[in-house]
Amino acid sequence: MSVSGNQAATGVSARKLRVVMAQLDFLVGDIPGNTELVLEATRRASSEHQADIVVFPELCLTGYPPEDLLLRPSLEVRVNEALERLQAERLDPVIVIGAPLRHGPLLYNAAVVIDGGEITGRYFKRFPPNYQVFDEKRYFAEGQDVLTLDIRGVPVGITVCEDLWKEGPVEDCAAAGARLILNLNASPYDIDKQARRKALLERKSRENLVSIVYVNLVGGQDELVFDGGSMVFDHSGVLTAEAPQFGEGLYPVDFLCEHHCQSVSQALPEEPTLEANVYSALVTGVRDYVNKNGFKSVVLGLSGGIDSAVTLAVAVDALGKDRVRAVMMPFRYTSSMSLEDAEAEAVALGVQYDVFSIEPMYDAFMETLAAPFEGTKPDTTEENLQARLRGVLLMSLSNKFGSLVLTTGNKSEMAVGYSTLYGDMAGGFDVLKDVPKTLVFRLAKYRNTLSEGEVIPERVITRPPSAELAPDQKDEDSLPGYDVLDQILNLYVERDFSADAIVAEGFERVDVERVIRLVDINEYKRRQAPIGVRITERGFGKDRRYPITNGWKSGK
Repeated sequence: MSVSGNQAATGVSARKLRVVMAQLDFLVGDIPGNTELVLEATRRASSEHQADIVVFPELCLTGYPPEDLLLRPSLEVRVNEALERLQAERLDPVIVIGAPLRHGPLLYNAAVVIDGGEITGRYFKRFPPNYQVFDEKRYFAEGQDVLTLDIRGVPVGITVCEDLWKEGPVEDCAAAGARLILNLNASPYDIDKQARRKALLERKSRENLVSIVYVNLVGGQDELVFDGGSMVFDHSGVLTAEAPQFGEGLYPVDFLCEHHCQSVSQALPEEPTLEANVYSALVTGVRDYVNKNGFKSVVLGLSGGIDSAVTLAVAVDALGKDRVRAVMMPFRYTSSMSLEDAEAEAVALGVQYDVFSIEPMYDAFMETLAAPFEGTKPDTTEENLQARLRGVLLMSLSNKFGSLVLTTGNKSEMAVGYSTLYGDMAGGFDVLKDVPKTLVFRLAKYRNTLSEGEVIPERVITRPPSAELAPDQKDEDSLPGYDVLDQILNLYVERDFSADAIVAEGFERVDVERVIRLVDINEYKRRQAPIGVRITERGFGKDRRYPITNGWKSGK
């Protein structure tokens, strides 16, 4: 593809330019709806902010990631209809949108510039990523060319997401005369992501003496959450504007462009704490998964423990109390403390609360199984039956009332298989799937600091965790302490350390080998688990794809 767009401006007369960052939440696959969202946002950017340019996120017309929708035969027709609709409106601001475009036999992840009803520039992403949750090379070819074009008398370069992280695209735009670079993104959240983005943008803008407008997607899409956090760095590497994370909006930024494009500095949002940031990600992921998939409500098992307490709080904050139902399903091993705490949580958050004992169902099953179980001793079979009965109850409520079942397992438990297939794993969405247990405790404490006050009783946070499937049971009876477990899991799952390397970090070999073995043998469980919000660089899902059947031996 040749360089598209008008000849970049070469004069040095000062020009004012207002760029609006359209940090919005798009629905994957809804090309007509997304097109209307672009039009509505552009009209607002024009009337409310007098925008010269409105920049939208990567692949905003299809939503991100569209995955195998990109292979549908009608994709090209639908995208072309959307582009024609955008052109026909002949809106005043220049708009820069993301869309999949076919050029010859190849499909590209593209940015499209529309000015006055005409497409004045097309740019094909040069570095489609193929790591972690990304598999763009399955669909997209690599672009080859640079795009700089004159927009309102200012030479502007266009790049898309991963292009920023590689050497070449930004440098080439700057060499071609661009004083301002617009970068369209669909960059998913993880705990440290915004800090890494800022460090990159600071370096790229400073080294290339060019201002960069970084526009990111916001919202949830299956296991991914996009946090927004759109921002501007000026040509000296200074952060001059930043949109809040996890919020939709139109964010205008003024530039005075002469030898450089200098952005007018704005008040920056307060840096959120890790707990606040993660909690917002969980709320966003739950809200969008439930709403975009058309569920009326959610239902979850409320045990009196910390995982279900945090899950309940997230659900209420995402959806409102009237769309959340909590069910306590006690058994003979359920403590009075758990019953009291579960009720207190439900009352504090104002949700519908039911108590259904599983005792009669358990007795009926055991009567039926008496003959085949004769001569055997009780073991985890009877414990797992309790969890499975609870799963049946929740799924029945789901079927009858159209509610999504939220499961409550955390990342530590999912890693070592401390869960029951078709029991506490039965459901449609696992809110805490990528949240280590030690972080669950921190989130509980954080939630209690918000305006409503304490919604999770203090003793739920301080007492030893227990599945309460056997008398006097505690999690640490069969697992290392969570402080130790989570550190080992971080090294093995997220950082790919070997057993020997983890031991060298100061951990007991017996603990390391036991944890690694549990992680490895429970891959079959995780493959059958519901999806959940990804908050780390290596979640269980698209990030980590280990074979169930394998002969790999841990150690080196």
